[in-house]
Amino acid sequence: MFYGTRVPVKNLFDYLEAGDSLDQFLRSFPSVSREQAVAALELVREALVPDAHPA
Repeated sequence: MFYGTRVPVKNLFDYLEAGDSLDQFLRSFPSVSREQAVAALELVREALVPDAHPA
């Protein structure tokens, strides 16, 4: 879950997997902030790519 919401983080990945944009996800789940969604994506990137650095 995104902190302070009832939205599972999995929903973000489901949207992206389906080809939807981050903006589409955020419009569908207004209780999730852009900062929360980007932070979730960065955590996954760091877990998958050990030497990843923020853009």
